[in-house]
Amino acid sequence: MIDVSEASEWILGAIHSLAPEAVATENAAGRVLAEEVVAPITSPPWDNSSMDGYAVSSDDLSRSAVPRLRVVETIAAGSFPSRAISAGECMRVMTGAPVPAGADTVVRREDTDDGREIVTIRNKRDSRRNIRKAGEDFHAGDVLFNAGEQIRVAHMGVLASAGVKSVQAHRRPRVALISSGDELVELRDFDPGMTGKRIVSSNSVTLSALVRDGGGESLDLGIARDDSASLQQKLTAAMGADLIVTSAGISVGDHDHIRDAFTALGGEIQFWKVRMRPGAPLAFGMLNGTPWIGVSGNPVSAMVSFEVFVRPAIRKMLGLRAVFRETIPVTLGSPITIAAPLMHFIRAVITLDSDGRYMAEPAGSQSSSVLTAMARANGLLILPGDRLHLEAGDRFRALPLADSFEMTDKLVLA
Repeated sequence: MIDVSEASEWILGAIHSLAPEAVATENAAGRVLAEEVVAPITSPPWDNSSMDGYAVSSDDLSRSAVPRLRVVETIAAGSFPSRAISAGECMRVMTGAPVPAGADTVVRREDTDDGREIVTIRNKRDSRRNIRKAGEDFHAGDVLFNAGEQIRVAHMGVLASAGVKSVQAHRRPRVALISSGDELVELRDFDPGMTGKRIVSSNSVTLSALVRDGGGESLDLGIARDDSASLQQKLTAAMGADLIVTSAGISVGDHDHIRDAFTALGGEIQFWKVRMRPGAPLAFGMLNGTPWIGVSGNPVSAMVSFEVFVRPAIRKMLGLRAVFRETIPVTLGSPITIAAPLMHFIRAVITLDSDGRYMAEPAGSQSSSVLTAMARANGLLILPGDRLHLEAGDRFRALPLADSFEMTDKLVLA
């Protein structure tokens, strides 16, 4: 056995970001830039009005308590003024329309009598305001985003406003998934008559969804039989992927053939057991240059192992530097006893108490086959295993099971 941290370092040490590819801006959400993005234009390209109103000179506003100005033109968004304004003149402007030369103020429409030939300014509160200056957002040649940044919706808006149609981003990893077990059947093939004879391969569903959630592309290669030949066939089909993830078949049972099949194809196994629960059967190796992670067939073990080891690997392939979800400090709400001196990942419900502390309670049975507890959990309570009996009030850390940990039904602003 090796420690969890050692296993993580071993896996990530063999994982590299994938080659870049051109990605259309409208499809770039979640992708990671492989090179910096430089603005090809200036934005805004001209001084423009931030609201509907009148473009005036502040000098004209200061000459009278209630200025009256001659309206010489109307500028709609998408059109341009035909000339500059002179003393005593103004132009009606719409939001986004260019501001004529000679104007340094846009008086909002509601502060006027809305005159079309002569306008009366009733309030001068906006003197020298309401104009968005050319280049206020960025100038041509500015670095908009650096390599390694993950593109969010706001990034896409900036790219679109700069006229950037595509970016160079690291390719999404193709993750080949293989389940194994003669007792398994795909969900689509299951019917009630199979109850007691076959069980649904829930790992095929959960691991595929987790791969997509982590930013990868899932390639489900189906269920292998419990024999080396079938496993070798599936592994051979997986060699074109960027990462291979298998579930089941890595322990020491008579029908655990994955390690033999892996080595028969030339694979090199780095380790196959980790000091953790659930998920102690965990293998890692390289198959002709393709990394392989073998997780336990137990549904909960597979999901826990994914969160601890596979998700960070996918994120590193995406080009991200921050590959781990940040753990949070939690306080036990009740005593917990663990059975072995291993690092435990307890499915937990984590809540915020009135003092602002995160409190952790087990989400239910910790059996590695009980998925309902995993469904109820919003975090994994991390117990280092140096003590078997833990008391309420003891403090540990927890791994959130979502990027946005706390959601609420109320908007809290203060």
